[in-house]
Amino acid sequence: KSANPQWREQFDFHYFSDRKDMLDIEVWRKDNKKHKELLGKCKVDITGLPTKQTNCLELPLEKHPGSLLMLIAVVPCTGVSISDLCVCPLGDASERKQISQRYCIKNSFRDIKDVGFLQVKVLKAVDLLAADFAGKSDPFCVLELGNDSLQTHTVYKNLNPEWNKVFTFPIKDIHDVLEVTVFDEDGDKPPDFLGKVAIPLLSV
Repeated sequence: KSANPQWREQFDFHYFSDRKDMLDIEVWRKDNKKHKELLGKCKVDITGLPTKQTNCLELPLEKHPGSLLMLIAVVPCTGVSISDLCVCPLGDASERKQISQRYCIKNSFRDIKDVGFLQVKVLKAVDLLAADFAGKSDPFCVLELGNDSLQTHTVYKNLNPEWNKVFTFPIKDIHDVLEVTVFDEDGDKPPDFLGKVAIPLLSV
């Protein structure tokens, strides 16, 4: 019930420099569970923003009244990576020893924010739901931890896709839950949901 809402939410997106993505933002109004109405949208060209500083942007909504006030900071991202299975970041024995020392009990309070990190190997999926008329799907996998989100590539026309990717997340809250969702890519349309699993970090 507000024309001037304040959300004060922070989200972390991992932006890799070899990509030229735009940040797409949409504002929606929701009457109830079924009825939604688009109040406007805008775009931000990430490559045009100064780095290592917080940019205060007032963005007018396209073809709609109103504007959106945002703070966007483009900073070097640490602790996050996507790699192939053959070059797994934790595969080296000496590296594992360094990590064991870094997170040993006597170093617990050296950096309070450095809780640790999570490495996830996404190997494959089996017997997925067929989302296309031809009896196939175009699956990709999304991993979410807190406000961090990373995803695999899409394997086209396959119900048993193999991704063989390694994802590394910094852990900010030991009570977070890793959510792994499989979607079917559907061109310009929103992807179709194929399944999901949630893994609490405390269970690992």
